Amino acid sequence: MILASDNEFCVVADACVLLPMPLCDTMLRSAEEPSFFRIVWSEEVLNEVRRGLVGENFGYSASQADRRIQKMCAAFPEATIPVPPSLIDGIQGILDPDDRHVVALAVYAHADTIVTDNLRHFPAEALSRYNLTALSADDFLVHQYHLNPEVMLEKLDRQAAGIRKRRFEILQYLQKSAPTFCQICSKRESSHS
Repeated sequence: MILASDNEFCVVADACVLLPMPLCDTMLRSAEEPSFFRIVWSEEVLNEVRRGLVGENFGYSASQADRRIQKMCAAFPEATIPVPPSLIDGIQGILDPDDRHVVALAVYAHADTIVTDNLRHFPAEALSRYNLTALSADDFLVHQYHLNPEVMLEKLDRQAAGIRKRRFEILQYLQKSAPTFCQICSKRESSHS
């Protein structure tokens, strides 16, 4: 597929994949040029990320959470899409009202898929009426790898270099969030050693 402004693959990043720093970093680096997809989020998603970061699971201070979100938005200024509240109210088939805004964002942004680790919140039959799918972060990263393994591994190497680590250490950090992706990348690394 050749990417152009009228046919590029668009991905909604759910808050749960933007919370863990290693996974968020890998997702965002995957969206950087050269990229196979365009990433989008909404203010609602960013607010969920902010609340999650300052919560007990992540323990960020409010200023740390704000700084991280500001950096994300600066790196991807086109990613924040305002979603009309009336569209959110009209979403059908999503049981948790707090998840409807994610589907509304996907519809409004003409996204192809939602990347989430809460797949049960986004049933396939409900998404199909909007011509959407949902993928786990692991499955999504496996797809990205298979599109161009060399580019994906280079992105992991840049991610590692950014924090003075090596690729295998990044894969260790990602193990819980993306075990299949890590296994594929580790096999590739060991076969080239």
